[in-house]
Amino acid sequence: MAGTVNKVILIGHLGDEVKMHYFEGGNSIGRFPIATNETYTNKQTGEKVTTTEWHNLVVRNKLAEICEKYLSKGDKVYIEGRIKSRQWEGEDGVKRYSTEIHVVDMTFLTTKNDPNAPQQQEGTKISSSPEKQAPLASNIEEEDDDLPF
Repeated sequence: MAGTVNKVILIGHLGDEVKMHYFEGGNSIGRFPIATNETYTNKQTGEKVTTTEWHNLVVRNKLAEICEKYLSKGDKVYIEGRIKSRQWEGEDGVKRYSTEIHVVDMTFLTTKNDPNAPQQQEGTKISSSPEKQAPLASNIEEEDDDLPF
């Protein structure tokens, strides 16, 4: 393989509302955290242990506006994106670091009830790619498989 790959796939629940920032020229950025959980059984005690990992997501422009309109805390989403790291110096002179997931594609698995929302919201796929800008309602076919979700 000649190149490299920076791809993240996550399924998780929003930990907060989408926070929007608007810029001159009509561009916008939305930020929100999602939580992913891992459950395992402690071999020594036999009890189930659940750990939660938090991920900071960044969505841009039209995708950000759609997320702000249709998503709320607790909603479940499937995302594909890239890992981006940033560093800056705080007001106190201390270097700070942040790792974010810049979302490229997203599917709303569950969303809040919005009277203006499309009738079929479950499985609505949204993309930040210019050629796939509009939301597409996709029919999720139920199949017999061993997947846990």
